Amino acid sequence: MLAAILAEVFAMLDLLGHGVATTCNGTTRRDFLKVGALGAIGFSLADYFAAKAAGSVTAADDRSVIMIFNLGAPSQLDTFDMKPDAPAEIRGPFKPISTASPNFQISEIFPLHAKIADKFSLVRSCHHGGAAVHDAGWQVMQTGRVFSGGVNTPHAGAVVSHLRGRKTDLPAFVVLPQTMGRGGGNLPNGQAGGFLGKSHDPFSLMADPSQPNFKVPDLLPPAEIDPARLDRRRKLRDIVDSTVKDFEASENAKLMNDNFQAAFRLMTSVKAREAFDLAKEPAAVRGRYGMNRFGQCCLLARRLVEAGVRFVTINTFLTVFDEITWDIHGTKPFTSIEGMKNIVAPMYDKAYSALIEDLDQRGMLEATLVCNLAEFGRTPRVNPAGGRDHWPQCFTCYFAGGGVKGGRVVGASDPIAAVPADRPVEPADIVATIFHSLGLDLETSLPGPSGRPFPLVDFGHHEIHELF
Repeated sequence: MLAAILAEVFAMLDLLGHGVATTCNGTTRRDFLKVGALGAIGFSLADYFAAKAAGSVTAADDRSVIMIFNLGAPSQLDTFDMKPDAPAEIRGPFKPISTASPNFQISEIFPLHAKIADKFSLVRSCHHGGAAVHDAGWQVMQTGRVFSGGVNTPHAGAVVSHLRGRKTDLPAFVVLPQTMGRGGGNLPNGQAGGFLGKSHDPFSLMADPSQPNFKVPDLLPPAEIDPARLDRRRKLRDIVDSTVKDFEASENAKLMNDNFQAAFRLMTSVKAREAFDLAKEPAAVRGRYGMNRFGQCCLLARRLVEAGVRFVTINTFLTVFDEITWDIHGTKPFTSIEGMKNIVAPMYDKAYSALIEDLDQRGMLEATLVCNLAEFGRTPRVNPAGGRDHWPQCFTCYFAGGGVKGGRVVGASDPIAAVPADRPVEPADIVATIFHSLGLDLETSLPGPSGRPFPLVDFGHHEIHELF
């Protein structure tokens, strides 16, 4: 009997959404203690705005994050850290162009980036000591730590979900269009709740928003489900509660109950369905972002942040194996440096510039940190196939909005962009910068494995203060 009940409940969870983020059980930081835990279910939007009006919510507390993760790893030498005076086999085929910022030039393959360069700032001295395989870079750049000792550190978005909870019926943490696939190293990709638990895994779209028949599989409108069937399934939790007291008291039951409530709340929310409905956007706006998967994910990220999602991660690609990405080794099935110019760069340039301009025009840029990360850079020397290979020793990331001052350059690489020459920046510093933008106290501890406190940021690391 119990097995059948649990099978039905877990089937319900599958129907309504895998890993939907729920509210946190702890408290939030500083002034939120005066008005109660924002992440608690009982804290309504009315309470939230009352607290804001009373001065208990700071600008940083109110911010969201859009993390664009560039799977495959763009070449720093061919994008944002060009070396035009280096030998041809180092500098590559592209020319630098002037930008809206007097402080830096970028590659000619990003003409739309150049026009808004006063809105974003570059960090040219990023590096890490992880393995030169994609999934190792994915996890360290999104969590700030190398997974070790069997401990999976949570994604930055999962940490925000845990500490802040959600603002509305929408999840606190969303990944578009879905979590990363294979990376070649058979390692976790870092896009999960880790030791914080599956309740802080991201809501994954699992669909291509550029398709004409786009629907969110885990966000079925109530009209598509018989109300009696839905009500019957909702009552299954009560059956479990009343028949199996030992199970009801367990952590597994609590997790199941929380996920059930979060899934039900999401699926039945008009506001949630509207946030995911790209048909509400004018055709001109959709075209401005580009009618492709990445472009429409950028537009959807803006809509989700506008609707109250705290953290959205956009994967530019899903894996490095089944499509052309930033992974420009030069030989098939990969592409060359020239191939990057013709295939990847135009799509990316159009969507990113549209996102920044749209956020700015809507007055949302200050309240939204947009960070562009990658797992590593590319080798300084062009290989015989006309591409570049993996290089964790030096690469560029960049930031806009969320309190970041645009048009700046932090750090510098050596003459061939092989290693940092000034102000080295590690993944923990990048994650700390995200948390700083959100107003999180970097001295906070998380409930780590075995219940022991786990520092939010590794000792000795802090935000990239030159950006603010």
